[in-house]
Amino acid sequence: MQYDTVILGAGAAGMMCAAHAGGSVLVVDHAKAPGEKIRISGGGRCNFTNMHCTPDAFICANPHFAKSALARYTQWDFIELVDAHGIAWHEKTLGQLFCDTSAKEIVAMLRGLMQKAGVDLRLHSTLTDIAARDAGYSMTLHTPDGTTPITTRNFVVASGGKSIPKMGATGRAYEIAAQMGIPVTDTRAGLVPFTFTDARFAPISGTATPARVTAQGPSFDEALLFTHRGLSGPAVLQASSYWTEGAPITVNLLPDSDLLAKLRSQRQTYGRRNLTTELSHHLPARLVDHLSGIMDLGGNLADWSDAKLGTLIDRLSHWVMTPSGTEGYRTAEVTLGGIDTDALSSKTLETKTRPGLYFIGEAVDVTGWLGGYNFQWAWSSAMACAADIAQKQ
Repeated sequence: MQYDTVILGAGAAGMMCAAHAGGSVLVVDHAKAPGEKIRISGGGRCNFTNMHCTPDAFICANPHFAKSALARYTQWDFIELVDAHGIAWHEKTLGQLFCDTSAKEIVAMLRGLMQKAGVDLRLHSTLTDIAARDAGYSMTLHTPDGTTPITTRNFVVASGGKSIPKMGATGRAYEIAAQMGIPVTDTRAGLVPFTFTDARFAPISGTATPARVTAQGPSFDEALLFTHRGLSGPAVLQASSYWTEGAPITVNLLPDSDLLAKLRSQRQTYGRRNLTTELSHHLPARLVDHLSGIMDLGGNLADWSDAKLGTLIDRLSHWVMTPSGTEGYRTAEVTLGGIDTDALSSKTLETKTRPGLYFIGEAVDVTGWLGGYNFQWAWSSAMACAADIAQKQ
């Protein structure tokens, strides 16, 4: 069978590209249904983009690479598409956009666009024997109905990264890249909880508090969650993408809080009150109990001088610890690293050495922050690829 374009992966990027590439398109995925990561994202409501999406919110060895695709298909373009299909949505904190009803609406929209474009979608299927030819690529399609040799002018790899293997994620994109001589940067889990081998936070598991968390990059102000295994919550997930093994992280339990002034004021009126009692008005009581075990929080407020209170505030604002590791790809929302962007055109996502071979979405070394940024990269990179393929028809 001959196709103009074969796309490996029926996720966000693969379906978006298929719907807009034009010509005859085959989409192949080993899953039982398309868009499974879309379906489970955002608690089942799909955080499909972010109002504040800019290139600064993406991690890449080349910080300029994502600019072209993001500029030519923006969050506003995807919002317009969602609106045109009557999908109701709402904005949460920090510009995050979610479906009002269900993430399945985004999947249905993409499936509808593919159907309208006449895309051939093959699920429970795989591709083997992928090889470059003079005028494109050949491969073998394996479906529940049998085996078929395939040729195509364009081959798009949109099979994602290694994150959430229980959803079927594999490193297939990197294997294909290696086979085709396309370099791949080191990969690791991103947007992932930290772990500590001593289970130090197990006694306060489930406790959450606003915090500012910093690894080796920007600081993130969101919720921090203590777990049996370590630390989680949005602030931790964000910082984890900048963390490297063995490095310390800094937790500020008092972001934008003038606790020193408050404690000094309370000391005038409630000097006989225990310091821990007063701290429990500003931090979760279970957290204060935990901190009492690692910091000297004894005595009444009256016993604490300005200098001593200042030292305490500094410790609460600069709580430094070194994670043992992360929970890895099992719970990671994204894969950091991937297809080396130096090997790709930033305008089209086509490989520079293999005409007609494209890598899009999470497989590429472009990773967004938590909050809809990675879906926007999927839409933008898919449209950059699709536009190039369409203009070649």
